[in-house]
Amino acid sequence: MTNADLLPAAVLKRKAVVYVRQSTPTQVQTNLESQRRQYELVEVARRRGFRDIEEIDDDLGRSAGGMVTRPGFERLLAWLCAGEVGAVLCFDASRLARNGRDWHHLLELCGLVEARVIDMDGVYDPCRPNDRLLLGMKGSISEFELGVLRARMVDAARAKARRGELRIAVPVGFIWHREIGLGFDPDLRLQEVIRLIFARFRELGSARQTLLSLLAEEVHFPRPSNGKKSVAFEWTLIRYRTVISVLKNPFYAALTLTAKVRSAPRLSMGAPARAVAAASHLRSGRFC
Repeated sequence: MTNADLLPAAVLKRKAVVYVRQSTPTQVQTNLESQRRQYELVEVARRRGFRDIEEIDDDLGRSAGGMVTRPGFERLLAWLCAGEVGAVLCFDASRLARNGRDWHHLLELCGLVEARVIDMDGVYDPCRPNDRLLLGMKGSISEFELGVLRARMVDAARAKARRGELRIAVPVGFIWHREIGLGFDPDLRLQEVIRLIFARFRELGSARQTLLSLLAEEVHFPRPSNGKKSVAFEWTLIRYRTVISVLKNPFYAALTLTAKVRSAPRLSMGAPARAVAAASHLRSGRFC
């Protein structure tokens, strides 16, 4: 780790990039203190002697686990390749990356153009073996933390499932009842249109033919009217994507099973294992 006084003039002539990131949209809306502290790195860069300072906050609400495209991070790498960056400032290593591929790619580029990595602990020169080792450890710890967090979330979900309290997202046609757990939506029109899709598919044997038949009868299907949040719905003409999603979804398969055996109009889903059983039956073709 180097001292601030050791930053060469050639590095200070280039621009400093402050990378700001939070993992989820919820964090962006609620964890405002984290945002504020990350944006304060602009002042840190100014105190280090940089005059040209750029902020990259395109990745707010995006995970750094390596499974999501991050346009801001890609822009940072492009600037590094062009030799325009003198230092990359981040609150900690986890803000830049939580996977070894992205982290070490960034360090490699910084080393090639002699750019510095600056966090709340100090200034690091990836060209120095000791600094490179320390940065590598920070990246490994960041990646390990993500695995720990995911394991905790999975264990917590399994514990709730064992108690019958797990609430997962359900498609249109199902709702969570406070007393009995997962059950059918009481809207009979909605139940009938779902059953109609399966009945027409069994008759015609093709999803496309099923769609054409339903369109000829001007069958409507509800879709969320407020984006991805299933709070308000509007009935529109059925689409091919809707037919495919209904036919492949194990929740809807459970709906048709109930109609076949003439059981109660609701599923008693206190234990989520029954939903898993429905999914396995669908894969075996027992609902077709």
